[in-house]
Amino acid sequence: MSEVKVTTVGNSTGIILSKEILAKLRVQKGDTLFAVETPNGIEFTPYDPEFAKQMDLAREIMKEDRNVLKELAK
Repeated sequence: MSEVKVTTVGNSTGIILSKEILAKLRVQKGDTLFAVETPNGIEFTPYDPEFAKQMDLAREIMKEDRNVLKELAK
């Protein structure tokens, strides 16, 4: 378990993440994190959950229409 500090950043409020947490998330200053509501609370992730849904849908379509896509690729 790690603690994060809530602090004032200009006219907003932000949280301070330790170097260890940044390393575990594989992010650095300037990167975007997404706050996702889960049954256990809020989860911060560098992965866009909406993009992941779109990619899952694309994989499903590619699997279903494999033959059509193969012909179009020729």
